[in-house]
Amino acid sequence: DEKEKFEPTVFRDTIVQGLNEAGNDLEAIAKFLDATGSRLDYRRYADTLFDILVAGSMLAPGGTRIDDNDKTKMTNHCVFFADEDHDAIRNYAQVSRG
Repeated sequence: DEKEKFEPTVFRDTIVQGLNEAGNDLEAIAKFLDATGSRLDYRRYADTLFDILVAGSMLAPGGTRIDDNDKTKMTNHCVFFADEDHDAIRNYAQVSRG
């Protein structure tokens, strides 16, 4: 019985790459997240997924991002970078609920 490694940074890199490749199309982002959910363990990495969908990258305790401004470890397709209006935020919320 071998334990599976917990690798949130590998998970982050996979999710961020897919979000960035989907571009500005929220439907494409939703499809990517849906398809990836069958391969990646969203329950195991729920905190990391939440950080990415809200803040654009993993967060350290205290709320600072863990990306060292490396664009391959962060995405602008998240709530923090959404337009500051009700419809934009609602659209991101609908994507994250799947």
